[in-house]
Amino acid sequence: MEEMPRERRSEADDEVSLVDLAFIFLKHRRTFYLVFFSALVLGVIYAFFVPHKYEYVTLVGLAEKEPGTFIEKPGTVIATLENRWLPEYQAIYQASHNQPLPFDINFVNPESTALIRMSSEASVEQSEEVRRAHAHLVNELEKSQSAAVSVVKGTLESQIESLSQTVGMLESYNDAGEAIAGTVGKRLSLEATLESIQPMEVLAKSRKSSEPIGPARTLIVVLAGMLGLMGGVFSAFFMEFASVMRARVSES
Repeated sequence: MEEMPRERRSEADDEVSLVDLAFIFLKHRRTFYLVFFSALVLGVIYAFFVPHKYEYVTLVGLAEKEPGTFIEKPGTVIATLENRWLPEYQAIYQASHNQPLPFDINFVNPESTALIRMSSEASVEQSEEVRRAHAHLVNELEKSQSAAVSVVKGTLESQIESLSQTVGMLESYNDAGEAIAGTVGKRLSLEATLESIQPMEVLAKSRKSSEPIGPARTLIVVLAGMLGLMGGVFSAFFMEFASVMRARVSES
């Protein structure tokens, strides 16, 4: 009969009440304050001393043979930028500065548009380097697009010239009216295509965002305080756990 009350007393002894928790917290409050204020100070230092970053955007309108028909597909252009021209520029930069390019350059083709969006995140101090990098890539793209436009125009002009010669030959026949009309129609269609070719156009050059990107300074400080609060509480109870374990080990 006496075993049950003893078991209950043992279980009660193992339970931790709110008073015990408060006592443990007060006992190790210095640890809590140390962790909390350390995290808060680090958060403030990070928020106010790490330079803001801005987004720099360059927009390029690709050359089109006619509206909606690209001379070079956007996917092909982006693949060339990512795998050829950007690595070449990164190698040039590293060779001249003995360090890698300090920012990334991302390329996107917004859906259902003829645009290539080139973007980088960098501090104000790095803005000139961003402009140089974007200008280099735009220059490479412009040379490629100009060459492709020249090829397309040359092909169309050759076809138009050939059709003009064909019309001249057909005019010498009396019964070639239908053939002449069809050939002239094809030539007019090619001439319209030639006139509708739009070269590459640079719409924006390294345009800086009006606001810094990333979390606001106040949010960083608040998050640092919350992390410090949680870390401080955990550290206080961990210190109590460690002291109890040391006492148990010394007793054994």
